[in-house]
Amino acid sequence: EQTETTSILRDLLSADFNRIVVNDKTLYSDTKSYIQRIAPEKAEIVSLYHNGSSLFDTHGITKQVKSSFGKTVNLESGAYIIIEHTEALHVIDVNSGYKSVGSNQEQNALETNLEAADEIARQLRLRDLGGIIVVDFIDMKLPENKKKLLEKMEACLANDRAKHTILPISKFGIMQITRQRMKPEVNINTQEACPTCNGTGKITSTLLLEDEIEKNLSYLIKHKHEQLKLVVHPFVYAYLTKGWFWKTKMAIWNKKFGQKTAISSDSSYHLTEYHFFDKNEEEIKL
Repeated sequence: EQTETTSILRDLLSADFNRIVVNDKTLYSDTKSYIQRIAPEKAEIVSLYHNGSSLFDTHGITKQVKSSFGKTVNLESGAYIIIEHTEALHVIDVNSGYKSVGSNQEQNALETNLEAADEIARQLRLRDLGGIIVVDFIDMKLPENKKKLLEKMEACLANDRAKHTILPISKFGIMQITRQRMKPEVNINTQEACPTCNGTGKITSTLLLEDEIEKNLSYLIKHKHEQLKLVVHPFVYAYLTKGWFWKTKMAIWNKKFGQKTAISSDSSYHLTEYHFFDKNEEEIKL
């Protein structure tokens, strides 16, 4: 009977495998017996993981999985690649980062591009990017360097099971790749809308915040709310309570409206967030 594990082994197991590590005894037994049936000479590469720590963390797999989610992938040299998706194609941009130091710009570009080619080929397989892939490498002037990069990319994708085609670098420094998708594409959104601005990129100006709080405080007092408490962000709290006790902004408001209003801070609030509470500690909706 085929299980998910045996199906994966059937599809992926090759002569290149030199180690299979399993952290579950039952799974280990199933894996070992399956490989003994289909490739007895490979049975010894299966081992049971005994260490108490996470198997994925020990072998750096967790970090690799996370890297397949975000759009930025860092390289060991300090360079990085950015992977963007559109409806029509995938775009990969190679950036030198802090590796750009050095007198020989052409050589630096070649080294960075060759390193990026390795990672790009790996990311194509990890994310199973399919369709048209456009790679914007760092510009190189020498034709022989462009040829080296093309050969490097071809070598990196030589063992890719997906059908693919790689075109030479164009005069604009662009490499085009077409690749068959083998499974659903891994494209997980790792960004969330900002809870402060709700994704608009704009918040109420702090210049207007003081006037807004004063206006709402005046409204509540006029409508007979007593023993009010104002809760604000710590920065706003510091601003409203700074100075001599009788000269703080809160003291001025208390004198102006003839009623004392308590104030406290909450670090979970965003900068311009504030709320009024009544004597029963219930929030007053404005």
